[in-house]
Amino acid sequence: MSDSRVRVVVLLSGGMDSCVAAAMARRKGSIACLHCSYGQHSAGRERSAFEAVAKALGASEQRILDMMHLGSMGGSALTDRTIAVPAADPDRREIPATYVPFRNAQFLAAAIAWAEVLGATRVVYGAVEEDGSGYPDCRESFVRAFNHLIEVGTRAGAGLQLDAPLLHCSKAEIVRLGVEMGAPFHLTWSCYKDEDVACGNCDSCALRRKGFREAGVRDPLPYRNS
Repeated sequence: MSDSRVRVVVLLSGGMDSCVAAAMARRKGSIACLHCSYGQHSAGRERSAFEAVAKALGASEQRILDMMHLGSMGGSALTDRTIAVPAADPDRREIPATYVPFRNAQFLAAAIAWAEVLGATRVVYGAVEEDGSGYPDCRESFVRAFNHLIEVGTRAGAGLQLDAPLLHCSKAEIVRLGVEMGAPFHLTWSCYKDEDVACGNCDSCALRRKGFREAGVRDPLPYRNS
């Protein structure tokens, strides 16, 4: 373990990608974990996953933010109960109904603010571009633009940087990396719809199952549709 004084803020949803990103950051020093609750279907289960993962990784601090304004705006199948969560479709080309407009920018703005207070130099989030669902706030161009925003919008000398270490990884690569890093996959939650047993049918469940299958690793998460 390197210098424990290193401070990295990790945006931790409780899912497999952010868990692996957090495990990678923890290898380099102390981490503080931030979770945002915004009225999503599986908010309670995601929160408990966040708390368990942060504890397992020895996070020095945890913070949960209430961002319910995102849910109250609607416009996403994750927050609006009148919009059905679509079944996984690997051939889909358009942005799916589960996209929450400009969500990650708002999460990251809060993470950057907290990092500046803590004196951290990095904010890490588990965005995945190549094997994700096509969300615009999980693209390399978004990360580059946000880093420019950080440069001009934080105090001189803060030295803050946004890092998305899994950006160009496939889900199988993320699984293998997580195994190598000792990421507690058994504590994570990926399902968009349910909180008791993962549905197995949504995009997030499908991508997770595909990743574990292709990596040749047993997924510790049970599914309703097995």
